[in-house]
Amino acid sequence: MASFQLSLTNPKHKRNHIFREVFPLWNTVRAKNLSFPSKRLSPKLSLKSSCLSDIEDIETRGYEEEKKPLHEMWREIQGCNNWKGLLDPMDSHLRKEIIRYGEFAQSCYDSFDYDPHSKYCGTCKYQPSHFFEKVNMVKKGYEMRRYLYATSNINLPNFFHKSKMSNIWSQHANWMGYVAVSTDPEEIKRLGRRDIVVAWRGTVTYLEWIHDLKDILHPAHFRDDPNIKIEKGFFGLYTMKEKHCHYSSFSAREQILAEINRLIEKYEGEELSITITGHSLGAALALLSAYDIAEMKLNILRSANSITKRIPITVFSFAGPRVGNLNFKERCDELGIRALRVINVHDKVPTVPGIITNEKFQFQKQLEEKFSFPWSYAHVGVELALDHYRSPFLKPNSDLGCAHNLEAHLHLVDGYHGKARAFRSATGRDVALVNKDSSFLKEDYGVPPFWWQDENKGMVRTAEGQWVLPERPVIEAHPPDTAHHFQQVLKLARARARLNLP
Repeated sequence: MASFQLSLTNPKHKRNHIFREVFPLWNTVRAKNLSFPSKRLSPKLSLKSSCLSDIEDIETRGYEEEKKPLHEMWREIQGCNNWKGLLDPMDSHLRKEIIRYGEFAQSCYDSFDYDPHSKYCGTCKYQPSHFFEKVNMVKKGYEMRRYLYATSNINLPNFFHKSKMSNIWSQHANWMGYVAVSTDPEEIKRLGRRDIVVAWRGTVTYLEWIHDLKDILHPAHFRDDPNIKIEKGFFGLYTMKEKHCHYSSFSAREQILAEINRLIEKYEGEELSITITGHSLGAALALLSAYDIAEMKLNILRSANSITKRIPITVFSFAGPRVGNLNFKERCDELGIRALRVINVHDKVPTVPGIITNEKFQFQKQLEEKFSFPWSYAHVGVELALDHYRSPFLKPNSDLGCAHNLEAHLHLVDGYHGKARAFRSATGRDVALVNKDSSFLKEDYGVPPFWWQDENKGMVRTAEGQWVLPERPVIEAHPPDTAHHFQQVLKLARARARLNLP
């Protein structure tokens, strides 16, 4: 304690000592054409702003030790008990898994071509076989299985990106994310199962799409209950297709159900999990696809001796809006979907739609049943509410885009230990990542805002000295057996429905 107090009062030791003791060292980001000053600066601290217990907590800080290996408690981390006892204080395994799945969602942003001057605008910049290498995720131990596409002729115009050039790759489709599966033996051993992960692309900016929502509920039609309803824009994005477009000839729904069925068949007999993640609008798609997989009973396996086994479905979502009505929420609970919603309390996206009537309204159920109120929404799952004012690294501003940023959410998860505990990094996650596509870090750190970009914006110099945008290889739109596997899904769903499986 004395050393910490000395550092606050002795100018000679104040800056470097505080940073070493209070905050983990963060490495200079190794990006091409990008250099940060080697000088480490720390946020301003004072004894007035920190209680004694917080200071003692900081002084004894060390990376947390796990009481049990992940493979022994993976079901709890995936939410089998709705994360009871794991959030406050935050379990170290859970923190790492939330961040890990958040990085899958972030990779969708890092690989998407937003540039309207590119003829490939709206696509993924990388080949599936090189995807994880290009986004620095090779060590995650996953293999890409397929890319996901959705049609753009729906009521979310600001979400889709199109090229300004006449020679564009598609008039109707956008790349939306991917399905991957763990294949590395060591990773499978660590996880305790083979994990199927689905990552959905969302929106980097705050107001890019939210005003396009009309709050109109649409019957899900995934089962014979017209009272289960989903926001119309999300429903259209997930289910619509364009037969004349190679990439959206199958809807996003058909693509994902076919791929999940293919993987379950391929790894029959193994311990499996299905984990779906997304940020912003991608969080809505994550919950919607989780509901669909469970409603179609894809995760229910029947053995020869009639033993029923359920593959757990977990959603780790970030800054997600409400998706459906109260009946939708209750049906997700019945189906055993586990959803952990990570939000920033200063972000407005999780408050919509359903500003008028939502899960906090005492008489919501009666309003939906008796009057079919068309603007009634309810969140699904468990909420992990974070506050960016708690981080000494971030500007205490009210910028809506910063409050919504995914990298900022991952930074807050890294430092969160409980509602009454001090903010401190548990994994040493690099704070420079916060400014990849925002200007949220305090200027003391010298990290440029919005620094993430391709070198020379993807332009390369030819042997003749000309700068050109290189051609990209054509990516397979859909595996040739997509229609077969989707028909298998429908066939199995009908058969399991006749058995009255839960």
